[in-house]
Amino acid sequence: MLDDVIFWTLGVLAVAAGGMVFRFDSMARATYALLLSLLCVGGLAILLGLDYLGVVIVLMMTIEMAIMAVFMVMFMMNPAGLMPMSMLHNKRGGAALCAGVFVLLVAGIVLAPWPERVGRAHGDPTAALGKSLMGPHMLTMMTLGFALFTTIVATVVLSTRRGRYDRLGDDLRARRADDPVRGGIGR
Repeated sequence: MLDDVIFWTLGVLAVAAGGMVFRFDSMARATYALLLSLLCVGGLAILLGLDYLGVVIVLMMTIEMAIMAVFMVMFMMNPAGLMPMSMLHNKRGGAALCAGVFVLLVAGIVLAPWPERVGRAHGDPTAALGKSLMGPHMLTMMTLGFALFTTIVATVVLSTRRGRYDRLGDDLRARRADDPVRGGIGR
């Protein structure tokens, strides 16, 4: 009973948060709505007994969305949603396409001749899934993940020579910025 309540709560929250991605005016808010949706999906995977896959989804999406939000705040014209913007292009066509794909997927799920289980389930579904997905390359993939994360962090750190204190110095309450680079708002 409790599993059913958690399943439906996470499912509805995942769909609602996914829908909010297209309702928010801010790319940063949309990123965190997408993160919430994907965390719920990871929770559903854990609830369904796929602990390894669920934890991988949660860890991967958390890091990915945090990095994405940082890049959006750095490079987007409207990261905080201060001016109205739309996340959609061709709203009617996109809505029709989404509705059509949804109907096809539901029809496929309902009408598919699902096979009956043959044999017994594996004793450890997490180990079976890990071997099925990665095979003997698990250590390689883990090392590659750390290397990619380190590369992304180093790229962000080294991408600019200026820091946050270059404009105002140590006194962030200064009235006039002493910015060596001209331009920006109000200049």
